[in-house]
Amino acid sequence: MAMEESSAFLQKNHKYLILVSVGLSSFMAALDGSVVNTVLPVIRQYFNSDVATIEWTVVIYLLVLSSLLLSFGRLGDMLGHKRIFIAGFGVFVISSMLCGLSVSAWMLVTMRAIQAFGAAMMAANSPAILTKNFPPNQRGQALGLGATMTYLGLVTGPSLGGMLAQHFGWRSIFYINVPVSLIGILFGIQLIPKDHNGEQNKEPFDLPGALLFSVGLIALLFSLNQGHAYGWGSGIILGGLILSGLLLAGFIAVERRTAKPMLDLSLFNNRIFSLSSISAVLNYISLYSITFLMPFYLIQGRGLNPAQAGLLLTAQPLLMAITAPLSGSLSDKIGTRLPATLGMAILAIGLFLLSRLTPVTPLWYILLSLATAGTGIGIFISPNNSALMGAAPRNRQGIAAGVLATARSVGMVLGVGIAGAILTTVMAVSGDGLFQAIRLGYLAAMLFAILGGFASAVRKNG
Repeated sequence: MAMEESSAFLQKNHKYLILVSVGLSSFMAALDGSVVNTVLPVIRQYFNSDVATIEWTVVIYLLVLSSLLLSFGRLGDMLGHKRIFIAGFGVFVISSMLCGLSVSAWMLVTMRAIQAFGAAMMAANSPAILTKNFPPNQRGQALGLGATMTYLGLVTGPSLGGMLAQHFGWRSIFYINVPVSLIGILFGIQLIPKDHNGEQNKEPFDLPGALLFSVGLIALLFSLNQGHAYGWGSGIILGGLILSGLLLAGFIAVERRTAKPMLDLSLFNNRIFSLSSISAVLNYISLYSITFLMPFYLIQGRGLNPAQAGLLLTAQPLLMAITAPLSGSLSDKIGTRLPATLGMAILAIGLFLLSRLTPVTPLWYILLSLATAGTGIGIFISPNNSALMGAAPRNRQGIAAGVLATARSVGMVLGVGIAGAILTTVMAVSGDGLFQAIRLGYLAAMLFAILGGFASAVRKNG
């Protein structure tokens, strides 16, 4: 009797247990990104390393993760999303353990690259697994709950990382991944249905396209990420931008001529898919402009300590975590265009409020501004993701998920790059123009949010 009741429970809640497995992968990937940033000074001191070297533990993760998303999305379509997802979880667990066992800074950088390899396998297939296992009228809710797990990872990362590093040492921030990820693997193996891709398994993998895209995107992201360090007019940055342009142009040319391309460019003929992709990039540019600029305002401009600044900054991801699943459920009922457009409009208002920050702005106003921006992002994300994934055919869900994840990475780097360029340029010209630079940075981000809202408004109601 008990076994029958247990079986009935599993059958009834099967899709939500799948969501737990996928959500854990999203949570761990987000947690790992935010937690490492928090303890970089501790790791640098332990290895007696210079800042430029230890910074690569963050940079290499971003470059490898971003460059492989489309490839693993395509492999998921070919070989099965479950297979690639579970394998990625395994790579993530093993590399997390090896990160904790690192005996030098460069060993840690290498292990972080392998860790990003596993994270890319998971991130490129997670939305596809959710889309396939939830009915269309619950797709927004499922993707919203998945997004909530990402935001929870971002919220808990800084505080958890600081606590673990203080009481158990910096290695513990990597060891904590192991038991949580093993639970996710167990759930995934037992509960995620096996893919039945039929003829898709016989399609060849587009290796030339994959190499052109990966190297081209690495060159682009490296140039945008390191422009402030090397100088935007330096040979290495200009060369990287030119190289990325040539390689990515070559990638598009190859994809147009290849019978079975890695990226099916016909997807972008769909108005919903193309405009949702553009909106996603613009949204993440705005989001990461806030992420980059706010610590400068709070710590350098207002004199808050990191703990106080971190507490204020949790307002934004907390509201994102609350509103994302609610907006996703709403979009399942009324369509995706209205909530996505509304979300970008609210984000633009939040960015305008942030552009009014001064040296004496009260803390309640800062919280209100961050909460407004976080609410807008949370309202936008789930409907837009649902529209993009719903616009792709079932046998292209993996590549659609790869496009979505790549949009996030590109938007993140562009947001930090643009905000950083404004900050350094204005401060170099005016000497002590921190608050003016932050104001201009937020106004620029507001324009991107307005453009994203327009892109959402003119597409069809997916």
